[in-house]
Amino acid sequence: MAVVLSVLCAVVYGASDFCGGLASRRTASLGVVVLSQCVGLVLLLAIMPAFGGAPHLADWGYGAFCGIAGAGAVLLLYRALSIGTMGIISPVTAVIGAGVPVAYGVLARHERPSLLAIAGIVAALLAVVCVSIGPGTTDETATSAPRATGTLPPGLLEAIVAGAFFGAFFISLAQTRPEAGMYPLLSARLISLVLLALGGVASGRFAEMRVARPVIALVCACGALDVSANVLFILAAHSGGQLSVVAVLCSLYPASTVTLAGIILGERLVRTQWAGVVMALAGVAAISAAR
Repeated sequence: MAVVLSVLCAVVYGASDFCGGLASRRTASLGVVVLSQCVGLVLLLAIMPAFGGAPHLADWGYGAFCGIAGAGAVLLLYRALSIGTMGIISPVTAVIGAGVPVAYGVLARHERPSLLAIAGIVAALLAVVCVSIGPGTTDETATSAPRATGTLPPGLLEAIVAGAFFGAFFISLAQTRPEAGMYPLLSARLISLVLLALGGVASGRFAEMRVARPVIALVCACGALDVSANVLFILAAHSGGQLSVVAVLCSLYPASTVTLAGIILGERLVRTQWAGVVMALAGVAAISAAR
């Protein structure tokens, strides 16, 4: 069950990113983030009664930390995407976002995935990198751009830190008790919204929180899908699955984004991306078969 929920989580996360990315091409990204967070909060409040829950103080605390980590991750990711190469930023963020929970699961939780599961994890991590490489990120393109000697590529440091924040988000959500229901997500969403709003005002970018009317529906879909993916992650983490496996499977979301781009926008997959799709399927199959 954990594997199924994790794969669904990746699909929904990828769909959310596709909607958010498409909307960000037509309006300010800060507005997309804030409005989508608001929509997600409304949806979360609507579905919370179905899950019940009796949260302890620690559950609220883990949720609040998720809000801080999530806000930091989103802000850094958008910063990285604005100054760096998307084909580099996306896989780096996703792989580190998965790698941090894997390390935590093995070192702190003493999880010991089987050899077949480890092979599946490796295949899944490689798949994240491959599906994120588009036609504009070939070696020829990379060599045509000037390189700074002794410095990191633009946006790479932000991508690394954003990935670490995403990993911390997943770890913190996994620490909440099943009995807490979705209340930790409520805490996370409230804290994240407050921080994003304050950040927008403090940086003088309040006007960028407005969203162009033609993309409001797209942004609303982004917010609804995002909170749905968070719910699926909590269910997967609480269904007996190892955090090291759940986090990696959820990190396969770029495959969903790339697939939707191909279907809806007509973007073609390059050979590396097709290889990534195959490795993703192989990784899921290996993890599913592992006992």
